[in-house]
Amino acid sequence: MKETEKKLKVAVAQVAPVILDMEKTIEKAIGIIKEAGKENVDLVVFPESYIPAYPRGFSYGFVVGSRTMEGREDWKRYYDNSIMIPSMETELLGAAAKEAGVYLSMGVTERDSVTCSLYCTNIFFGPDGSLLGKHRKLKPTGTERCIWGEGDASTLTTLDTPYGVMGSLICWENYMPLARTAMYAKGVSIYIAPTADSREEWQSTMKHISLEGRCFVIGCNQFVTKDMYPTDLNYYSELESQPENMCPGGSCIVDPFGKYVVEPVWNREDVVIAELDLDKVVLSRIDFDPCGHYSRPDVFELIVHEK
Repeated sequence: MKETEKKLKVAVAQVAPVILDMEKTIEKAIGIIKEAGKENVDLVVFPESYIPAYPRGFSYGFVVGSRTMEGREDWKRYYDNSIMIPSMETELLGAAAKEAGVYLSMGVTERDSVTCSLYCTNIFFGPDGSLLGKHRKLKPTGTERCIWGEGDASTLTTLDTPYGVMGSLICWENYMPLARTAMYAKGVSIYIAPTADSREEWQSTMKHISLEGRCFVIGCNQFVTKDMYPTDLNYYSELESQPENMCPGGSCIVDPFGKYVVEPVWNREDVVIAELDLDKVVLSRIDFDPCGHYSRPDVFELIVHEK
């Protein structure tokens, strides 16, 4: 493992988008990034599909064997407010990262530049404003598959930074053992886990990954209430059965020993700032290094089809 900086200052943005308004959500994100820069933060992390929103609560008219035009129209609104990579929108985000001097991990719904498919994607920017890469979610969960296509291994992106290798898996991808192993094999020590899962049980996953990967795990979720949704959607009535507090959050940071650096944040918007002691990565691996001395490549082999 290469020598790294000793400390990493992280801002975890447990915030709501301006739901289904790409421009206003980017404007809000830029404000948060700039404020984090004033705190001398090194990395800013946003939740899964922050731009333009995680589509919680909606069926978009999908029933096995049929769809509705009203559902298609709601989906088109979601599509229209999703972003292409690269684009003018990514340039705005990159400029904000550069002004703040931070690495930026941003969850978006990505609009393919050739087809009409959407993807749940995490974008990475450098402190010089450059677009460093993206990761498309490999397997959308449940009815997410009616909205997002599947990514592939060509976007199992990791970044070699002064703080160690950064990478991310999105939400329930983190339940995929081979996907996690692929990230460990790339040397990830800063493991970013944007999510839409606000169950208390999710915290067990964050702790398990930190112990299994001997890495810092940064979990980031949105805080969203029902009154944040635009009421002019065709399928707005589907929200009637949803709780007022649609997503209570649960963002956290866990160290390589499975201990919270930041306890889960519940029931509010917040930008949590914490300093990570990066020596803990090395200290934790004396007795367990998942793709080093505590592995058996002569017994097990993982093949990742990155092309």
